[in-house]
Amino acid sequence: MFSDQNLYHYSLLSLFLIGPPTFFACLFLTAPYGKHLRPGWGPTIAPPLAWFLMESPTLWLTLLLFPLGKNRSNPLSLVLISPYILHYTNRTLIYPIKLYLNACRGKTNNGSSDFPLIVALLAFVFNLLNAYVQVRWVSHYADCYSNDWFWFRYASGLAVFVGGMAANVWADRVLLGLKSEGVGYKVPRGGLFEYVSCPNYLGEIVEWLGWALMTWSWAGLGFFLYTFANLVPRARFNHEWYLKKFGEDYPRKRKAVIPFVY
Repeated sequence: MFSDQNLYHYSLLSLFLIGPPTFFACLFLTAPYGKHLRPGWGPTIAPPLAWFLMESPTLWLTLLLFPLGKNRSNPLSLVLISPYILHYTNRTLIYPIKLYLNACRGKTNNGSSDFPLIVALLAFVFNLLNAYVQVRWVSHYADCYSNDWFWFRYASGLAVFVGGMAANVWADRVLLGLKSEGVGYKVPRGGLFEYVSCPNYLGEIVEWLGWALMTWSWAGLGFFLYTFANLVPRARFNHEWYLKKFGEDYPRKRKAVIPFVY
């Protein structure tokens, strides 16, 4: 009989298996949204709606699954899941609202005003898988709550997570601010933008590294590795796009996503 434990183990395995092909595919083909929007990918929807829909499983599936876990009444499980919910409240609700307000002001660039539906659907499927793995582990399969190292791992991981989220949110705000000026793409400057072209991606990678440390689990590690596999190649494409568009006006010492390295 196919049990929930089997479903969880196969889902966790899938999270690890999709990482390498995602990485190699993204080295040669970048998802066609934002700066890289291009025709030939079928119908499109508005970016605020796309971001809300494709990120939404991280919230509603959490609300459905968490009360079903054996750790649901353990305060430590609520403490552990809180940073995850915080990130996805921003990504699912706050970020799309900011995009919508930009669009309402008429400041959105025409070249990036659409989001391919197929990309949103693929992201939806991934978030469905990943949300199940992360939330089910915290709420049901985690056995770390009685471990003497729990608070040390949690505090260390939370510090990394908060630093990454701060960078991610700040970089998104800078990029949205440039779009709101309604003058097309400009070279982002200041803070981490002086070191990398995509501090928003760097921040998100660091966030999920922190999550892997907090949970000290295969689930957290799988999520971190997949995030790295997905965002590092896209950051390279973004970096090359900036170099091509702005030429000599773009800072040559700036790396793509990892300061001083790549």
